[in-house]
Amino acid sequence: MPRKKIIDEIPSDEFVEEQEIFEETAANSDAGEPAIVAESAEEVTIEDTVSDATETIPDYELIADDSEPINTDEPVEDTTEPETAIEFADEPPAEPVATPQTISVKPTAKPRKKSFFDLKLNELDRDLSEEQRAEWNGIYASYRAKSVLSGTVIGADRNTFEVVNRDTRAVEKKTLTTLIVIDYRVKILIPETELWAAGDERPSHLVNGLVGAKIDFIIMEVDRENECAVASRRMALSARQHFFSRGEHREGELLKCNILAVGAKQLSAECNGYDLHLTQRDLSYTSIADLRAQYRPGQELTCRLTEYDRKSGKLAVSVKEVNPNPFVGADRRHPVGSRRQATISGKYAGGVFCNLPDGAVCLCLYSSRHADADFRIGDEVILLISRYDYGRELIFGRILAKW
Repeated sequence: MPRKKIIDEIPSDEFVEEQEIFEETAANSDAGEPAIVAESAEEVTIEDTVSDATETIPDYELIADDSEPINTDEPVEDTTEPETAIEFADEPPAEPVATPQTISVKPTAKPRKKSFFDLKLNELDRDLSEEQRAEWNGIYASYRAKSVLSGTVIGADRNTFEVVNRDTRAVEKKTLTTLIVIDYRVKILIPETELWAAGDERPSHLVNGLVGAKIDFIIMEVDRENECAVASRRMALSARQHFFSRGEHREGELLKCNILAVGAKQLSAECNGYDLHLTQRDLSYTSIADLRAQYRPGQELTCRLTEYDRKSGKLAVSVKEVNPNPFVGADRRHPVGSRRQATISGKYAGGVFCNLPDGAVCLCLYSSRHADADFRIGDEVILLISRYDYGRELIFGRILAKW
């Protein structure tokens, strides 16, 4: 009977590479070094590259076997010999021979993506100063342990990233606005898609207003050779909220909040991982015509907790309630019929907001002999206290003259 030639499969280069990595990891474990397992990024994954007008970080592609990417545009030539029956005479059978499949590969100049754990950090960090070493150690720890780092935003750039579409799982190139944080020498980029918690996204134009703000972030990717990293503020917010929820909190508790961006009538702030909108009513008992005159990004404020629901994750604070309400006792300090010096802080619908020296606000009308054009915001005036509205905690008066 003729016997068929049996062709054994030879392990691919990919299997050999994985075996070498496993043996190297095992050797490190025997030497006292822990085995390292990389963690994957959550949701939107910054896959490969960061490029801008001043700095180019190389692209990477998925690699076939151990060297070059597969070109799917060119046909694959199958040169495998068909399996046939081979007859043998008196001679012994020949040794089995495997014919490998030939894959057409298009040459590319793009290097293979290096894993963080492939880096020889001892060589790269050998000549660092103490300040540089401390900076990189913090970045390494954040990347591996997902610890939270903090820094001040010094600018906003436009960069191109390769990201994974959550719906189609396809890799797409997107140009995004990124915040830049540099603690000492390393450039950390935070894409706008990684700035806000899910469901609490803000308009893109707000990103430029964050310059000067102090923010928290967690490192997602490290490019040691090009001295930069990609980070996520969204992940840091989730970690901060988790730490805050583990404690016992009650209304009236004093907290700290950091201002992120300031507008004329409202500002954005962060408190223990929660992004908040604060208006003039939340900030001060007195009227403020333009919040930008008193507040700036990066400023830290003391606030009082007014509402917290651990299940829904709702948190509300008040900055003005840290101080006592100036309306309390105002009828004794400023009785009806008294004349007081005050400062015009705003105008609305023919009325004038006047701040008294003790922080109380008096809503005034002009006397019949004065016109609105005679007074401007910031002018000192003499007013007459006319009545109190205790239900709404308002003081009413009339402007008598310019001081």
